[in-house]
Parts: sequence; structure tokens; C-alpha cells
Amino acid sequence: MIATWCWNLLEPYLRRNLLNRGVERPTRKQVLEEFARVWPEVTATLGVQEPYAGTIRFKWLIRLPSAEAEPFLDDPEGWIAARYGGGKFKLNLHHGMHFVNTKNFKPAGEPRWAEVPALDV
Repeated sequence: MIATWCWNLLEPYLRRNLLNRGVERPTRKQVLEEFARVWPEVTATLGVQEPYAGTIRFKWLIRLPSAEAEPFLDDPEGWIAARYGGGKFKLNLHHGMHFVNTKNFKPAGEPRWAEVPALDV
């Protein structure tokens, strides 16, 4: 089972994949089969807005493979706040090298993410 908010980000990508393979009007079953095919290769990369030289940049914190993402998917704001505190966070979903979608989160709390080393992307 996948969280509704995440499914809403993935479904357009799944439908585009099927359309690119010649399936103009995929059935629900075909979309679910496509999900089963791509989900093992989906990653979620989490970054936070960080002030930099009078502007902002993203400090990338973690890349989660889909197999390890369930606790995050169940309560993304709680998961982020527990590990990184508050701030303006961006989640990017990728399937292999393909960008899938993005979602922003803004949990409340002290920004503990400054202490975390940046992910080497």
C-alpha cells in the first residue's frame, strides 16, 4: 500500500510511461502493473532550503530507496521533523535517472538540519 499523496505524484508518470509504450487509455490494472514494475527503482531525495550568498540553495540531506521509504510515506512531516527539525523541505522523486515529481513540506520546529552533512549528489 502506498500513501495517497505519493500515489498522486506517481500516477501521471506511470500513465506517461504507458502512453509512450502505445497504451493510450490504460486500465487501472495496467497502471498498477506499471507501478509494480517501477516502484523498486524509485528513490526519494529530500533537501532543505538553505540561505546562501544572499539567496537560497538546496542542501540535499538523504536519498531513500522505495524499499526503505514506508515510515516516511506514512507521516512525511513527522518523519522530517523528527530527524531534521523545521524548515522548507523539497522532496524529489526519481525513477532511475528520470525525474518523476516533486512535493514541498514545511514542518514546524527548530532547524536541526544545519548540523547534518550534505548528501553528495
